[in-house]
Amino acid sequence: MSLLGAIEAGGTKFVCGVGTEDGTVVERVSFPTTTPEETMANVFNFFADKDIEAIGVGSFGPIDPVKGSPTYGCITTTPKPHWSNYNIVKALEGRFDVPIGFDTDVNGAALGEYTWGRPRDWTAVFISPSERE
Repeated sequence: MSLLGAIEAGGTKFVCGVGTEDGTVVERVSFPTTTPEETMANVFNFFADKDIEAIGVGSFGPIDPVKGSPTYGCITTTPKPHWSNYNIVKALEGRFDVPIGFDTDVNGAALGEYTWGRPRDWTAVFISPSERE
């Protein structure tokens, strides 16, 4: 059975999961978003013993999702302390020898609803409320 890794890199918490191509979640964990070093150590530990074929990341931002760009894979000018210019893709590539997909958390959520949401004959529209007041 092919397993895929998923990361929702949120500004307040990270959710990591492993699932099948048909959308079945096999295992999942969440933990607070703190510093890049501490948070990514939790990510690395979660995926360390998983036999996954790829990892998809939906990240808080702003991010640079453009492959070939010098800052591809970076969380760029975020107000989240310590995360500005952190390259989450390079960090994952340094630990795991699998393809890494990278996009915004909003696009990731919209793709999930489009792919596995109900009802199937509707057009997906996703609105992400801000965590700021």
